[in-house]
Amino acid sequence: MARKVFEDSVVPLPPDDGLVAGGLVVQAAAPRNRAETMEVMFSLALPADSQRSLEEAVARGDVVPAGELAAIRAADGERAKLETWLEGHGFSVEHVSEDGTSVYTTSTVANLAKQLQVDMVQVTKDGITFTAARNAPSLPATVGEGVQAIIGLQPFRHANKHFRSVVPPIPAAEAARVLNSPPYLVSEILAAYGAAGLTVDGTGQTIAILIDTVPKTSDITAFWKANDLKTKASRIKKINVSGAALGPPEGEETLDVAWSSGIAPGARIRVYASGSLSFVALDRALDRIIADLPRNPGLRQLSISLGLGETFLGGPQGEVAIQHQKFLRLAAAGVNVFVSSGDAGSNPDQTGHGSHGPLQAEYESSDSAVIGVGGTSLQLTPQGAVSAETGWAGSGGGASIFFGRPVWQTAAGVPAGDRRLVPDVSLVADPGTGALLILNGAATQIGGTSWSAPVWAAFCALINEARTRAGKPALGFLNPQLYPLAGGPCFRDITAGTNGAFQAGAGYDEVTGLGVPNVGRLITALTT
Repeated sequence: MARKVFEDSVVPLPPDDGLVAGGLVVQAAAPRNRAETMEVMFSLALPADSQRSLEEAVARGDVVPAGELAAIRAADGERAKLETWLEGHGFSVEHVSEDGTSVYTTSTVANLAKQLQVDMVQVTKDGITFTAARNAPSLPATVGEGVQAIIGLQPFRHANKHFRSVVPPIPAAEAARVLNSPPYLVSEILAAYGAAGLTVDGTGQTIAILIDTVPKTSDITAFWKANDLKTKASRIKKINVSGAALGPPEGEETLDVAWSSGIAPGARIRVYASGSLSFVALDRALDRIIADLPRNPGLRQLSISLGLGETFLGGPQGEVAIQHQKFLRLAAAGVNVFVSSGDAGSNPDQTGHGSHGPLQAEYESSDSAVIGVGGTSLQLTPQGAVSAETGWAGSGGGASIFFGRPVWQTAAGVPAGDRRLVPDVSLVADPGTGALLILNGAATQIGGTSWSAPVWAAFCALINEARTRAGKPALGFLNPQLYPLAGGPCFRDITAGTNGAFQAGAGYDEVTGLGVPNVGRLITALTT
């Protein structure tokens, strides 16, 4: 029987066991591994004309009416055929996304090997061993006709968090003692980016956070107290997407929630805890966010501080195609997704913590339907004015191998070429000029583009509130509206600093994008 092979759903592993490039060790699976259960997602493509119409709408910055967007879904016949085959061949169908594009299943390793015709092996990465597919999966051609990818067979490939701590932790009283010096407070960041004294605080807006676990409420309330903020814990909603036990806070989730709520204290925060950083778990969390939009009309901004170098993601019809469908749908619904560009500069490795990988951008920030947020180093005067701001060495950036140059990515300094460039914008991220955070009851100084992304999402909430007050609809996809403002008063151009292969300079650059915002002037430009 003819079969359809999904080459882009995995990265190839050599046929022989042993050490693999990138520090992986491959060895044969033991008989006990065959009884393990794995989560695998089967992705169906949208009809080509529907995909094209979404791409065009998002590129213009249009918001697609909810009824029209709901009608864009995978072909029901193809999905039903796939589900019938799965249920008849040892798979348990756990969940199907509302648009029918994502079918989430569980199955034993032995059954996956048989039904998908994959060689399941043991892969050790950074001391942790995973059961994974050595070769690309396949389906009977009649079943796989509408399927574009099968995800979850190589769990050693997963997203990385984008935050960096300065250790050891510092006493809270000492942290706030010297004004306008690191670790920075909310009021100091608001002043540095033209957002001090505004009459908006995010009221009526909701900011979504996608991460693997949730922060301690006591850490968030302690952060608010240290920053003299009057917001309430009831504004934070914690959603456990999978329902399984969540891991302890590590810092990323606390940073995202503390600073998004600190910059926009009137906004509601919805933390979507995926349970893990596997792509299957993240995909399901994105589906949950999309499903929740009708009941949360103020949810117009989403912060994601995760990523993986594009060269480690397989081909364009694998995980990238799956998440791009979801980001397109979010952008078309009027949700701006802010994604940190990474903390390993222009050459991230598989861990996202080094500068020893190939020259590459990190996905998800390179997606053409999100706003990629890079990082800077920020120095303030004792009075709170900006004395210097340069591109941070860790700021991820470069050209995408998956996405072509969007029509909106044009401005002074944008180099010639046909690839989507990252980042789009930036903000302070250097942990050396980092943020105050309360983690497990202790004050610490923290940074990374995981700081700049949620702050940008909170700035978006301020802009959307201002638009509501002005009688205007919420923002559409922001990038087509931001690039025409390059070089004007809405951005402060960052002209010094490097992330390895790229230099910050006049106009757009692959370290800091268009630069850093003046939020007050952005509000004026986007509400008049």
